[in-house]
Amino acid sequence: MNVAGRKKKKTPRDAGRREPEGGSFPALAPDEGEPGLVVAHHGVAVLVRFESGEARQVWLQPEQRAVVGDRVRVARNRLAVEPARGVLRRRDPRGRERTIATNLDVLGIVVAPEPREPPGYIDRGFVIARSAGIEPILVMNKTDLDDGDELAARLIEIYAPSASVLCVCADRGEGLDLIFEALAGGRLGALVGPSGVGKSSLLNALVPDLDLRVSELNRGSGKGRHTTTTATLHALERGGFLVDTAGFKDFIAVDVVALEAAQAFPGFEEAIVEGCRFRDCVHKSEPDCGVLAGIEAGTISERRHRSYLQLLEELESSDGRS
Repeated sequence: MNVAGRKKKKTPRDAGRREPEGGSFPALAPDEGEPGLVVAHHGVAVLVRFESGEARQVWLQPEQRAVVGDRVRVARNRLAVEPARGVLRRRDPRGRERTIATNLDVLGIVVAPEPREPPGYIDRGFVIARSAGIEPILVMNKTDLDDGDELAARLIEIYAPSASVLCVCADRGEGLDLIFEALAGGRLGALVGPSGVGKSSLLNALVPDLDLRVSELNRGSGKGRHTTTTATLHALERGGFLVDTAGFKDFIAVDVVALEAAQAFPGFEEAIVEGCRFRDCVHKSEPDCGVLAGIEAGTISERRHRSYLQLLEELESSDGRS
């Protein structure tokens, strides 16, 4: 079925959680209202799917916020938003924080041989997902392209020890079972990726009656055009749910501190468990650092460590934007 002032910095324990939005509208009683799930956001209203299968538009009150994935209660055309986990956020081009979806279990980071993702995109996705309590998986689409095998081998070498790497081809319908399996048991996932990597094609293949508009690459720039403008949630026939998000040219970590990045960066897991002496080690110059020891021993490449340090610099730079 297809349904469509600076803030206080959060601690790692709080990251990825969002409390109900406040406002001047009357609150519902704790046991009041019919439970539902927000499956689409339309600015001043949301589409809510109820346990009965009915979907109904509900207007938001002034200053009230709700996004795709929110669990809500509806009574008398009023809506109450439940506390959320697994919150995916990004910054818009003006530097404002935007919540894209909530209650996510899985974040599928989609890349392709053409167009290639911006530098650091995959690592940033891992850190953002893990800091929010979301499981990251890497989805390499367009395996049929000439450079597909080479890129798949490289991604598996770098990321397979940290997470699932799924090699698929939406156009040929190859590897889709891997995505279905990742979302089995009613899990809620989202696909993010730069424009042109085939997110819409994947969603069309996974949800056959969806018929999202698919864009061609811009022949001049080699990049994709945006085809999706708002997040929507879709039920999969084999179970589970997928959120379609607007194409991410790039996304900047929000509410992620250096320590979270240090603990979540892909490829450092074993070194941290076995070697870091201090819990607050950020793998820069600390004594008895497992990551630095891994670099010296050759088990962690200096290139991966440089990518990590660049991400730390980005986090420090983005601190001043909020």
